Amino acid sequence: MGLFSGVIGNASEANLEKVTQDYGKLLGSNEQIEKAYKLIRDMIIFTNKRLIVIDKQGLTGKKVEYHSVPYRAITNFKVETAGHFDLDAELKIFISGSSTPIQKTFGSGSNIYEVQAILAEYCEK
Repeated sequence: MGLFSGVIGNASEANLEKVTQDYGKLLGSNEQIEKAYKLIRDMIIFTNKRLIVIDKQGLTGKKVEYHSVPYRAITNFKVETAGHFDLDAELKIFISGSSTPIQKTFGSGSNIYEVQAILAEYCEK
């Protein structure tokens, strides 16, 4: 079921050891990965200092955008849950100084509430 969930877009919690091995070079001193979620090819990483949104682009996914957002720059966020006809949930994160929010889509089986709770916890620090 894990492979099928990834194919249809459900976010799944990623293995922290593997994420640290793959993306440890992005971390600053005294920074550590605390939670990570995989969305097909993309990833959302919560560290103790910031949010990192990884967006793999193109057909091969070799071009990668790393969007680093300090928690203090997040002005608000919005979660739209899945409905009967719209099976996807959406997360929008609004950043200070940017008119376009970071937007990610989660499949209906995803725990969007867990991601929202983590954001709420980190943004109050």
